[in-house]
Amino acid sequence: MKHGLPQAGNLEHWGGRINQDELIDIVLGLKTWAIVGLGNNPERAAFGVSKLLQDKGHRIIPVYPRAEIVHGEIGYKTLSEIPEPVDVVDCFVNSNLVGKVVDEAISIGAKAVWLQLDVIDQAAIERAKKAGLYTVMNRCPAIEYRKRS
Repeated sequence: MKHGLPQAGNLEHWGGRINQDELIDIVLGLKTWAIVGLGNNPERAAFGVSKLLQDKGHRIIPVYPRAEIVHGEIGYKTLSEIPEPVDVVDCFVNSNLVGKVVDEAISIGAKAVWLQLDVIDQAAIERAKKAGLYTVMNRCPAIEYRKRS
């Protein structure tokens, strides 16, 4: 058990504990989600996905260079500025930028990282797994919630 939660199984395609339904269920059960890339643009996927997460009972924390208030929640410029524990770091950034975000998630003691659709960085995921974080890559929590309804 890590972080007081059971370990999930294996998915050979990504080379480790990633993207299995049991693992996704564990991560969806975590409450505080820092949404990296969340600003006030309703045209962006992060805006709608974060609202769905909020509607499902998650506490969302916007992380965006302008540190905007989104869906009534105070935003921060970086993960390290967040003054409370974060369970999941949900990454709405380009694949070439996500490694730095994953490293920051590890350094703040997050329990999981979630790389959104088309955000792929196997080396960053390996670093997160090695640090004991739950990892989801190339998935969307909104789609995963719909599959479970």
